[in-house]
Amino acid sequence: MERNQIQYLGSLLRRRELSCRELTLMYLRAIEAENPALQALVHLTPDTALACADAVDRKIAAGEPLQPLEGIPMVLKDNISTRGLETTCCSKILSGYQPIYDATVWELLKAQNAVLLGKANMDEFAMGSSCETSCFGGAKNPHNPERVAGGSSGGTASAVGGGLAAYGLGSDTGGSIRQPASFCGIVGLKPTYGAVSRYGLIAYASSFDQIGPITTSVEDAALVYDAISVRDRRDATSRGQTAPTAATLDLDLRGLKIGVAEEYFTGIREDVRSAVLQALDVYRSLGATVTWFQMPALQYALPVYYILACAEASSNLGRYDGIRYGYQTPHYTGTHEMMCKTRSEGFGAEVKRRILLGTYVLSAGYYDAYYKKAQNLRGAIVSAFDEAFSHYDLLVAPTVPTTAFPLHFTQQDPVETYQTDVCTVPVNIAGLPGISLPCGTGTDGMPIGMQLIGAAFSEARLLGAAYQYERAAGDRVFQKSGLGVQL
Repeated sequence: MERNQIQYLGSLLRRRELSCRELTLMYLRAIEAENPALQALVHLTPDTALACADAVDRKIAAGEPLQPLEGIPMVLKDNISTRGLETTCCSKILSGYQPIYDATVWELLKAQNAVLLGKANMDEFAMGSSCETSCFGGAKNPHNPERVAGGSSGGTASAVGGGLAAYGLGSDTGGSIRQPASFCGIVGLKPTYGAVSRYGLIAYASSFDQIGPITTSVEDAALVYDAISVRDRRDATSRGQTAPTAATLDLDLRGLKIGVAEEYFTGIREDVRSAVLQALDVYRSLGATVTWFQMPALQYALPVYYILACAEASSNLGRYDGIRYGYQTPHYTGTHEMMCKTRSEGFGAEVKRRILLGTYVLSAGYYDAYYKKAQNLRGAIVSAFDEAFSHYDLLVAPTVPTTAFPLHFTQQDPVETYQTDVCTVPVNIAGLPGISLPCGTGTDGMPIGMQLIGAAFSEARLLGAAYQYERAAGDRVFQKSGLGVQL
């Protein structure tokens, strides 16, 4: 499998070495063969994909130039709205729901004739770290089906890592792009909050959510990011990107100042720590300086995230009442009973747990003690990152303290699972960009991810630094799953 899937497949199409229909059929056959085991995709869209492929072939036959993502098979996480195509957030409560509009990111990709193969599995309403809270069952890791693909964008990572799609879009609320990318040995970019429109993204926590690409290479991530980072008037928080990134990846790292916060390495498994330290040696060899420092505010990140995100979730998920759309309980005697039974039957255990936690911290008597204090601490974490970026160009950390969990691990102790988000949630709290890329293999043979963190709207520098590491490290850190389409 070529690392730069988008450019490689695009070159095959432009040289007419295969047609877009042929390429699409290859991916559809791979999905038919592998998806029953991986459970990466939950809603397939073969008719949509082939209709788009035929349109691309007509352009090629007419000698018209192709856009960067044109004709490339891809997937969308199941919380990204697609007009007329089922979008369920992998929750029973939205079973059968077909949006009447497209999310902005899908509008932008459709304008480039991106070939949509289907909607990808995810943790229910993006609440989870393993994809196992999905009402369809969790996506499996393409490197070992006895391990999880990660969450919440586990289906997208499984599909891309397993060769069932060239790339995909996920959403990241507390690490939901970067963590599954780390587990599946691929690249996941969480853009700056506001760089990519959230219009049409079904919300979990609106001040944290951000859509981003999951790809097999940094260069592919830059191409997708450039396509979707457009200012959108329908999202009041949208600003778009400050400059294109794909054309500026050849960054000179001499003199680049990298900061490493000691707090990110507390409780990290030894093989993960060793892999990240070796990656830092690569950066030193490329001319960057690496400095360790302390960032005490990071110790508050997990409680701040779970208080604020769950509070926002309890508000956002109030709209699912069985009246307007989605699942409705079949047996009830009145409106109140109908709403209670619909929500009890429609939501899974993890979603209920987070709604209850969010409702609790917003309730009278607890608002000041929890929610208000968490908001104040959020400001302290933002200030700590501002201070760090006054000294350093980038920060480096592990993406996750471990490699991919065994199946059903997260059902044993939800709190222990929450603690695995310790390295990813600070980025969402501060609204910063972060990227996970492979940096080695654990003692269990599973991929390890390294996280680069940049200042707000510094995606060009972030992607450039990631690209230079990827190029220097080479195939030593790039694992192929051996599944799916192998071109």
